[in-house]
Amino acid sequence: MPPESPEQAWAPPDAALLRLLARLQADGYRFVTVTPSTHARVVKRGDRAEARSLRDVLGWSLPFAADLPPPDLLALMREAGVVERRGARLAANVRVSSLHGRLFLHSAFPTDRPDSVFLGPDSYRFADFIAAEAEAGSPVRRLAEIGAGAGVGAVVAAGPSPGAEVLLTDVNPEALRLARLNAAAAGLDVQAVRTSGLDGVEGPFDLIVANPPYIADPEGLTYRDGGGLHGGQMAVDWARAAAGRLAPGGRLLLYTGAAIVDGRDDVRAALQETAADAGCALRYREIDPDVFGEQLDLPGYEDVERIAAVGAVLSRAP
Repeated sequence: MPPESPEQAWAPPDAALLRLLARLQADGYRFVTVTPSTHARVVKRGDRAEARSLRDVLGWSLPFAADLPPPDLLALMREAGVVERRGARLAANVRVSSLHGRLFLHSAFPTDRPDSVFLGPDSYRFADFIAAEAEAGSPVRRLAEIGAGAGVGAVVAAGPSPGAEVLLTDVNPEALRLARLNAAAAGLDVQAVRTSGLDGVEGPFDLIVANPPYIADPEGLTYRDGGGLHGGQMAVDWARAAAGRLAPGGRLLLYTGAAIVDGRDDVRAALQETAADAGCALRYREIDPDVFGEQLDLPGYEDVERIAAVGAVLSRAP
């Protein structure tokens, strides 16, 4: 864990969370987060009523006996305020997942609170997409992640550019809190701004990364609901805002989902128009042809044949 500086002093619970992440990293803790539907299936099994390991506690969000974690680690969790009472047992209100060799804090399962901070299979695809693209462009002096969530995009994107100024935006204050902690655990000092998109943020950027929500969610959960275009509208809106803020040679790396209707991809068409209007080039590809198939059973998806995970790169000429 990087040492705290006077200009970035952490509140005691947050300092404890940073020590917790450092301890887990040193101990070799690893956990890969699955989709909510897979998670629900796993924890429904008869042998999963109570945690038997630290992965059960901080990964599968299972209730646990107070004598399961090492005493010093449980003390850290209590100091961090992430332990709750669940009947006769305790439970953690955060998860810790591993991604690209680092650990990330995010919300415990189930993620049904309005301020839930999501990390899941999309985060792994997003990280891989950034890693494949981040070194291909111009030098990065200023980097932004829109809708940062747990901060995965910024941490991965900053890897090839250790001296870059890093900005995170999100409408969810809990997301910004956890993203700052995850960034600090990765050795990054970031600026976090509570805003929608890039509203109120000044100046151009050499690299902008984003993984917007892309589901038409009837409950309107912030981390899931992407608005119109069967959930794809937020991606188009963020791309339009980002395209206007790219420095010469700057790029937007956008990972999102596109609902395919009768073989037609309206998100791609909208992004092509957005790029042309902004004087940017567009590269676009399907990363996974079929994700979140269970959404097709919900109202509003009657004409959708599949949802594809897609990656778009908008580039401004040098």
